Amino acid sequence: MAQRLPFLKVNKTNIVDENGKAVILKGAALGGWLMMEGYMLAGRNIPEKIFKSEFEKSLGKEALQDFTAAFHDTFIREEDVENIKEWGANCVRVPFNYRLIEFEDRPYSFNEEGLRCLDKIVKWCEKYGLYCILDMHAAPGAQNPDWHADCVGSPQLFTDESNKDRYLRLWHFIAGRYKDSSAVAGYDILNEPVMPLNQEGVVKDLYERVTKEIRDADKNHIIFLEGNQWATRFEFLGRPIDSNTAFSVHIYMPHAFTFNMERDLYYPGKVYKIRWGKARLDRIVKDYRRLMDECEVPLYVGEFGVNWRSGYYGEYGWVLDLLELFKKYGMSWAYWTYKTIANSLYPDGIYRYLKNPPWVRREGPVTGWENFSSLWAKEKGKITFSWRTENFARNEKLYSLLKKYF
Repeated sequence: MAQRLPFLKVNKTNIVDENGKAVILKGAALGGWLMMEGYMLAGRNIPEKIFKSEFEKSLGKEALQDFTAAFHDTFIREEDVENIKEWGANCVRVPFNYRLIEFEDRPYSFNEEGLRCLDKIVKWCEKYGLYCILDMHAAPGAQNPDWHADCVGSPQLFTDESNKDRYLRLWHFIAGRYKDSSAVAGYDILNEPVMPLNQEGVVKDLYERVTKEIRDADKNHIIFLEGNQWATRFEFLGRPIDSNTAFSVHIYMPHAFTFNMERDLYYPGKVYKIRWGKARLDRIVKDYRRLMDECEVPLYVGEFGVNWRSGYYGEYGWVLDLLELFKKYGMSWAYWTYKTIANSLYPDGIYRYLKNPPWVRREGPVTGWENFSSLWAKEKGKITFSWRTENFARNEKLYSLLKKYF
């Protein structure tokens, strides 16, 4: 059992412990676990809500509950937290869907099964001396139009008062539940909000309201604010109203390369006639350092990652350059992501599932998680076992690089 971790707080541009010692948070995100994403399970990027609705239509409510519990109990286990600690990392980011802890059709009614998942990751972090950041990846109504916000139709968090109220109450509840856990570094209150530039004030207003809600329940933990436009724009926020606040940015530039949207792009090299190399990344990261100094906040790079084709295209160099820049400018970071089923698009995991059983079936016509419902009755045991990290291959080159900077 690790010794109790000290609470963290903000002191101008630094995150510090109870003795005032600066702490740089370094680790990985546990993506795809408590907020399921199609590409991470080798399938289409449909919202989790639609995937589960189709599963329930096919097999019934009890089967869906059985599937969900099995996934939550297997995809990330205590051994994974111990593993990350052994790397030398000191923090994990924990994305979750609000539907994990609140019933969609019963506002303000909380799901004990989902809360058990958050409780256990916090307890594991306490046990192994690892900080965690609780990240609301999908909020009521959805904060952006993408699958990773579990958005069906258009996003309606910022335009619907009932969704805002649910969001505020949820964070009040979460903060009250974990206020005494020093292993919780803080709350990443909203993943990648997206609003038109002329409506950014709506995001700022909601941030100020949720900050007050959290502080009513919990005065101990850092509040992490992500910028507009997928966690990239921060100027509209100015200095936060609460001094125990940090900004969280996501860095994937250039997307065509890191997401492998266009084939045979190299780093360093030209993407859409613009040359990308360390100098260009330095300008971007340096601008965020300037923001830190102007607003007197620490900066946490809550996501950065690359689709690792073979290492031949400069993936290693892109990660290396950013790690060096984060160190140069004093920024905390989390690699996206810990594990995925190997795929050809979007950032994949430090651990990758390389096999091709029927529930992956990369050749189609149905791929990845959309095969689960048709195979669950017969292959439940095999499918569930395949989710364990012991069946994933570690990307040794990426792992060795990250380990040098933990």
